[in-house]
Amino acid sequence: MTEKPEAKRTTPSICATCGSKLKPGDTRCSVCGATVRDRPPAAHGSGSSQVSLSLPVALAILAVFTVLAVGLTYLATRGLGGKTAEEPNATVTLTPTDTATPQPTLTETPVYTPTPLPTLEYIVDSGDTLLAIAVRHDVSIQSILQMNSGLNSQSILSVGQRLYLPQPTPTPSPEPSVTLPPEEATRAACDTVVYTVEADDTLGAIADNYNVNPLAILDFNGKSTDTVFLGEILKIPLCERNPTPGPSPTPTPPPPYPAPNLLLPQDGAPFSLADDTITLQWAAVGQLRDNEYYQVTIEDVTEGSGSRRIVDTVKDTKYIIPLTFRPNTSTPHIMRWWVQPVRQVGITPDGDPRYDTGGAVSVKRTFTWSGAVPGATSTP
Repeated sequence: MTEKPEAKRTTPSICATCGSKLKPGDTRCSVCGATVRDRPPAAHGSGSSQVSLSLPVALAILAVFTVLAVGLTYLATRGLGGKTAEEPNATVTLTPTDTATPQPTLTETPVYTPTPLPTLEYIVDSGDTLLAIAVRHDVSIQSILQMNSGLNSQSILSVGQRLYLPQPTPTPSPEPSVTLPPEEATRAACDTVVYTVEADDTLGAIADNYNVNPLAILDFNGKSTDTVFLGEILKIPLCERNPTPGPSPTPTPPPPYPAPNLLLPQDGAPFSLADDTITLQWAAVGQLRDNEYYQVTIEDVTEGSGSRRIVDTVKDTKYIIPLTFRPNTSTPHIMRWWVQPVRQVGITPDGDPRYDTGGAVSVKRTFTWSGAVPGATSTP
């Protein structure tokens, strides 16, 4: 058997420690000082090759891989566009709940029930009667009897007696005015004076007194003839007055005055035997002319309309009722009075002043007067 000769060992050409190139025959590396060992020869027929890297190259490759790893990690955490990846929000799915539809509630319309007016209480004073109380509170005697059981029209009231009175009936509001045709509107806009025909009056004399054409008076009052009758009421259209010819025109009658405003006594005021006189007062309607007066009318309603009456004229805005007009009985009498401006237009055949209407009539007021004047007689 033939022995193979021992393989010859050779010095490596590269240091195994630092990778530096060695010279043939070197036993120690001139760079790192490592001992160089002989490298056995490669086995025959082996196809493998050994790659060796120097230390600097290995460190450089390691640094490159480290930088790449850090860069990839940064990009992965920040995102390619520099935005932080957001975690997807959880989507909440709401389950619909069936809601009951409310049914409409029927509301009944309330029925209007008028509230009755409260009842008035009245304490009977000295001299009061059912008639006087009814007139003062603008109610009827029958309504007082219905609210006070035990009373009748002949009952005598006592001082301090308590009576229950109904509320006065409210006055209905006037109906709204309507638009009049042109002719009626012109007629309504014309100022008029109401004149009552007296004895010996003629249509011509009345027309001359107001300087109005007689035909205008006939047409305005719907008359077909110029005959006038005693007590007939005519409306004199002042808007139809004739122009006054000549250099000295006759002054036209002044316009009518408004109704005087009554002041005292208050409506329904009671007067007894202790009141010797009663003074009536009212507000002035303006500066009266020489032929103008206030006509005061007073009548005893209890005695009957027109049976006892006073008609007098004064320049002042007050009138003192004569003591002789006081009733002769202790039963209170209801007195009614009113005032109207008048103008003296002439003299009657008996020599008394003759007056014409000078303005509107005031409202009518009442008062009660009781007692008797010893030895006095009533003068109508």
